[in-house]
Amino acid sequence: MGEERVICPSNIFPGPDARLTARGKRTAARTLSLSLTLTISLFAAGAAGYSTPARAQSSITDTLASQVSADAQMMLESAQITYDFDRDVIVASGNVQVFYDGYTVEAQQIVFNRGTQTLTARGNVVMTEPNGTVAQSQEMILSEDLAEGFARALQIDTPERTRFLAEQASRTDGNVTTFENGVYTVYTKPTNPPDKPPLWRIRAAKIIHDEKERTIYYEDASLEFFGTPIAYAPFFSMPDPTVKRKSGFLMPGGIVSDSLGYGVTVPYYWALSPNYDLTTTLSPMTKQGLLGEASFRHRLVSGSYTIAAAGLFQARPSEFANTSGDGRWRGAVKTTGNFKLSENWDYGWNLTYKSDRVFLEDYSAVGFDDNGETSEIYLEGNTVRNGLTFRGYAFSLSQEDYTGDADNDPSSDFSPLGQSLQDKQPFVLPVIDYDYVFSDPIVGGELSLTSNFTSLTRAETDAFQATGSDVDQFRGVDGTFSRLSMQGEWRRTFIDPLGQVFTPFAYVRGDLFFLASADEDVNALTGETFVGRAMPAAGLEYRYPFIATFDGGNQILEPVAQIVVRPNEQRIGELPNEDAQSIVFDATTLFDYDKFSGFDRAEGGSRVNVGLNYKLQLNSGYYLSALFGRSYQIAGENSYATSDILGATLDSGLETDQSDYVSSLYLDTQYGVRVGAQARFDNEDFQIRRFEAQATGTYGPVVSSIAYAFLDAQPSLGIDDPREEVLGSASLRLKENWRVFGSLRYDIENFDMVQDGFGLGYDDEGFSVSLSYAEDRSRNNDEEVDRTIYLRVGLRTIGNTQVSSGVQ
Repeated sequence: MGEERVICPSNIFPGPDARLTARGKRTAARTLSLSLTLTISLFAAGAAGYSTPARAQSSITDTLASQVSADAQMMLESAQITYDFDRDVIVASGNVQVFYDGYTVEAQQIVFNRGTQTLTARGNVVMTEPNGTVAQSQEMILSEDLAEGFARALQIDTPERTRFLAEQASRTDGNVTTFENGVYTVYTKPTNPPDKPPLWRIRAAKIIHDEKERTIYYEDASLEFFGTPIAYAPFFSMPDPTVKRKSGFLMPGGIVSDSLGYGVTVPYYWALSPNYDLTTTLSPMTKQGLLGEASFRHRLVSGSYTIAAAGLFQARPSEFANTSGDGRWRGAVKTTGNFKLSENWDYGWNLTYKSDRVFLEDYSAVGFDDNGETSEIYLEGNTVRNGLTFRGYAFSLSQEDYTGDADNDPSSDFSPLGQSLQDKQPFVLPVIDYDYVFSDPIVGGELSLTSNFTSLTRAETDAFQATGSDVDQFRGVDGTFSRLSMQGEWRRTFIDPLGQVFTPFAYVRGDLFFLASADEDVNALTGETFVGRAMPAAGLEYRYPFIATFDGGNQILEPVAQIVVRPNEQRIGELPNEDAQSIVFDATTLFDYDKFSGFDRAEGGSRVNVGLNYKLQLNSGYYLSALFGRSYQIAGENSYATSDILGATLDSGLETDQSDYVSSLYLDTQYGVRVGAQARFDNEDFQIRRFEAQATGTYGPVVSSIAYAFLDAQPSLGIDDPREEVLGSASLRLKENWRVFGSLRYDIENFDMVQDGFGLGYDDEGFSVSLSYAEDRSRNNDEEVDRTIYLRVGLRTIGNTQVSSGVQ
């Protein structure tokens, strides 16, 4: 015969004079069901909150009383229930289980002493909360009002896989819980070895949780690795899990550098309000003094913004001699913002000011990121068919000066020695873009409008001379230049019964330039203040895809031809070129109507673009696509063969009537290997003029990537030698949690290792550490190499820190 179970699914209270009859037994069980569930659940939920560090995300200190429903059904199940009338004690024993509103309490025995108003649960006591938190103990004793309590061998596991252990815990005054000989650590996922010991833990002689203060205090605490203490603190505190934000010190970091000396970063977090905060950091350094940093964040109903600043008075600026960092005062200020005005409108900014170009690189301990050399403000509105954007840009470079002999400087008339490079950087404000696509067809096709207004101001002309040329060329001209461009485009697609695709198109574009205070030494520019320019065009694109299927996949072969008819470009070389300086002719731009990168140039003359597309798709998961083609100037003046004031088009691959060949290849395998490549070949001898390729792959424990780039000489831009580099990185996972990694950047043309590094790392669920070594020659000559050692350590739920050291 199996064991008889007593199940009581009710919540009716018996009176104090209940008789021990069959009905009385059921009534006693009901009393026990309600009392045990409420008291044990309250204690376990509270204990969980007292023991979990402040960075744990689970709010496990919420009491059952604030979560359960007043109408919830309760059930108690046990092998036996007895009621001792003489002592007024109810005992449930034998695999006792209590269920109430998502809570489960399990124990070998539960005793409710109605005389002393205490409850005792013994033997493998396990309480599970609805959020997944599990509290385990060998014994729990609680008073009726929960003001006092006691538990032995307590263990708390949270859904975030954090764990707290204590020999015993006691509660007094209804809000202070003390844990004796407590340990905090993390544990592994169920899929990992369940008995795998954690590498680290925090052990404390006493841990006190003050519920009113919502703070956890640690006394005689130590951080242990493999059971060995490595750091000790006589006292420290942290917020309990109910506190999402609280003022206090954050994880410190270290500084070791030849230029900075030894130092430490000490951040302090100020929780000023639920929606804004401040983080201040002091970093004393033995060589350079005290670096200060402050970062303020503020979230509002419509968005958020940040303001950050860092700076110092350098004690030894000579450590950065011959660089832009050789000065007393150095620093940076950054602010970002993003706000929503309405459903379709946003505005924001990302602005950075640096005392010198390399401040954030020299002082990498500064917490805020650099936004490169570009700062911007914007106002942006978008709907399904139109968009309007207002932007402003500023560009920052170092404040260092030119050096050399003015007599041998070909551009000294335009860029006098001693002038700051910053003066050559423009302010661009405003840049207004408007795009609109008509919802209704026009003559059966799609009609769209594009417009742009740009105004730019520069304080100093940026000039140079290409090798072998006595003609000055200009990256930028002193003065204020504004341009308004508008373009309307129409296109329609027809597919005939054979599957041929015909797309006729037409566009007309107009530009109006306003030139003010232009540099008088730049004779190439027109002397007119207002200049107009127009460019109408019409064309046809033809595609004929051939589709073939076979067992295991399909393939598509598609010839493409495009013709564009238009007049010659007007005023070539007489107007500024600011936004169309980058000419990249490759497979991605082969079928662009206008291959210039911006509005300052407008491609003219009639042109034919032809190419062949090929795609292969296998059912096994392989995918391959390729394109090969070229462009022909068939009538009119070739815009790319006529130099503007920069001369950027003369080595573009489009300067001849029959352009260079361009091609692309993309391969994706089912094994995680992806390969992409772009190439440009000379139109006469098929010599490689430009080639870029990148491959990434994951195979077993290896994750790697490699990139290769080759760019032929561009004498028109003053680049006399080819450039050829390879960049690679790889990571090899060793047994279980260990990995080795490395990277390199090599200049093939000059046989020079530009950057390289390697390291060793360990990662598991609760701990990560890596030690790496890196060399960088990009800022110095071959004899001066920046060598750095990085040590990074991370403890889950506690924080991350790193120390870097320069090496002679």
